[in-house]
Amino acid sequence: MDSKAPFGGSDGAADAVEPFLVEACGLRGRLLRLGPLVETVLSRHAYPEAVAGRLGELLALAGLLSSMLKYEGVFSLQTRGDGPISMMVSDVTAAGELRGFAQFDAERLETLLDRAGPGTPSLPHLLGKGYLAFTVDQGVHSERYQGIVELNGATLTDCVHHYFGQSEQLATVVKLAADRVEGQWRAGAIMLQRMPREEARAQDLSEEEAEEGWRRGCAFLGSCTEAELLDPRLAPNRLLYRLFHEDGVRVFEPRPLTLGCRCSRDRVARILASIPPASLEDYKVDDAVVMTCQFCNIDYRFDEIELAEILAP
Repeated sequence: MDSKAPFGGSDGAADAVEPFLVEACGLRGRLLRLGPLVETVLSRHAYPEAVAGRLGELLALAGLLSSMLKYEGVFSLQTRGDGPISMMVSDVTAAGELRGFAQFDAERLETLLDRAGPGTPSLPHLLGKGYLAFTVDQGVHSERYQGIVELNGATLTDCVHHYFGQSEQLATVVKLAADRVEGQWRAGAIMLQRMPREEARAQDLSEEEAEEGWRRGCAFLGSCTEAELLDPRLAPNRLLYRLFHEDGVRVFEPRPLTLGCRCSRDRVARILASIPPASLEDYKVDDAVVMTCQFCNIDYRFDEIELAEILAP
């Protein structure tokens, strides 16, 4: 289903990604909004603001990029570096279940923030030297795809542009944002791509017209502010119309995203069963083993009776 209507559309506070076309310019894109989902992920861990903001952007980017792919399995993004934020992970299942977490050194982060003064330090200071990895894992019977790019740029957006610039992808521009709005965390992302030449020709666009359309589209996207990208009262259709109404924008059915963690007590029990009994003693506290899911921060506690049942032949 599609619509050219300038108003209405999905709720501006919803967790969803909405495809769109600007056919007159030979462009296609995605607009993503995260509200309750990103608030739940970030508040469960009580991350410092600098960590929460960068993880919110990664969650938005994962939801955005996964919507471009056809896969059965899990799409994931991961950053690793030698800075105070040593790792961030976000993944999305084919069903649209999104989750994420971050690992950081609280002492190093506090020292960095004290030295930096007001404002959030740039990505190189927070993540250090490292890489951003894109992975599509479709299970043991399918080939695993992975793309890796160096963390290069002052922002996560810069790193994504570096990735698209290094690969043989279509010309692509992305804008990311994550911040508190009225006390609640929100995240947003918008992406614009130049159509392949075959599709542009199908729209009766010459090479010169397609080039001019790309320049116009990038200029329009550049006018989108972070406040607009995060505003829960500004519905996606309204924002897209505000940006591209001069050339006409067609929007399609949004794809909902949900919070989904694949941990469970049974899954944790299977992990414990694979650990040698002697090694399990190192994990015990007060005669019990407690395993915490890094994604959802839920604790799974197993007392000695339960451990004996798990380890029984």
